[in-house]
Amino acid sequence: MAVITTANLKEDHEVDVYLTCSTKYLSELGFTEHGQRHANIVAHRAYQVLNELGYEERSCQLASVAGYLHDIGNMVNRFNHGGTGAVMAYAILARLGMPPEEIALVISAIGNHEEERGQAVNAVAAALILADKSDVFRSRVTNTDFAKFEIHDRVNYAAESSALLIDKEQRTITLQLTINTDICPVMEYFEIFLVRMVMCRRTAEFLKCRFSLIINDNQLL
Repeated sequence: MAVITTANLKEDHEVDVYLTCSTKYLSELGFTEHGQRHANIVAHRAYQVLNELGYEERSCQLASVAGYLHDIGNMVNRFNHGGTGAVMAYAILARLGMPPEEIALVISAIGNHEEERGQAVNAVAAALILADKSDVFRSRVTNTDFAKFEIHDRVNYAAESSALLIDKEQRTITLQLTINTDICPVMEYFEIFLVRMVMCRRTAEFLKCRFSLIINDNQLL
């Protein structure tokens, strides 16, 4: 059995094709970016969550692997892309020689990252959820015509910075955003992301932490 890390996935042609196609197909439907950029950020933040909370190194690495692969199911269809992506990730990780015990953690995380049907079932899944939902940023907007922006475009384009902050001693996980309110009011963020923030709160509780949301230096949760 092999020790598979995110570095191995970045060198894998199959993974590269699936991520490229995922963001290409979703952009045709008007969705925000879900390719290598998003995969890299989510992988990094998922690792960060567990690492800063003191989890052992391999758990952190598996969270990163789940973060890098979590959206490949979008290549097939946006609907239930978590479930589809989990099956696709299984085939990739099995081919690469990852042990079944580790594959189980990764694919359960991928299959549970959607707010419509997922929840934190283990620490790897929890880290993935928090990392994924925290990536709100203007570079994710694929629509180049501002006049045709819909609410998701406006909210992401208005986000000038986003950071996920972990405090092990205080047991807090904080999503800190800077939003340009000339582009969209803060209320629009909650209009489309309220369910995600509730998921983040419950996920933080799974990790025995408290979730906090700060927008423009104002604590809202």
